[in-house]
Amino acid sequence: MENSGGIQASLAGRYAKALFELARDEKMLAAVSASLSTLKQMLAESAELRQLTTSPLVARADAAKAIAAVAASLKLDSLTTNFLGVLAKNGRLGQIAPAIRAFSDLAARHRGEITAQVTSAHPLSDDQVAQLKTTLKGQLGRDVTVDLNVDPAILGGLIVKVGSRQIDGSIRTKLNTLATAMKG
Repeated sequence: MENSGGIQASLAGRYAKALFELARDEKMLAAVSASLSTLKQMLAESAELRQLTTSPLVARADAAKAIAAVAASLKLDSLTTNFLGVLAKNGRLGQIAPAIRAFSDLAARHRGEITAQVTSAHPLSDDQVAQLKTTLKGQLGRDVTVDLNVDPAILGGLIVKVGSRQIDGSIRTKLNTLATAMKG
């Protein structure tokens, strides 16, 4: 399997690659992907969990105990739980979010898919996500996995990033362009 240098170059990418290879070898890719998706959702929803993973004031031993409790309460698979324990022990819990993104990219590539990072002002419905995937598949010629993010600051529309290409159809960008044009 080919990996891009970009994923391997970052610290989070190296952790994600190790987790991916272990999950692939243990035939646990689906379980680990599901656990990481659950963890990503909890990171987005819980300020306390984000603080636990990013605060330098939390001792490594305390962070390891807390993250083990979080993993148990979320019913994460054993491989993901062990992965989080390693991150906590090494003082790298701040790398969870980028590691999840890198793992998702590696898993999508393994399945022959391409990942699109999609930012919207409001959460997208299942129908909207399905339409977006269909449209992107038609343009890119490959199956597409979408990584959804919500940023109310864009006001409306979408920002879609696939690889190094970005399509910014946000209202914020359109208003900024209009304001610049009006200045003359």
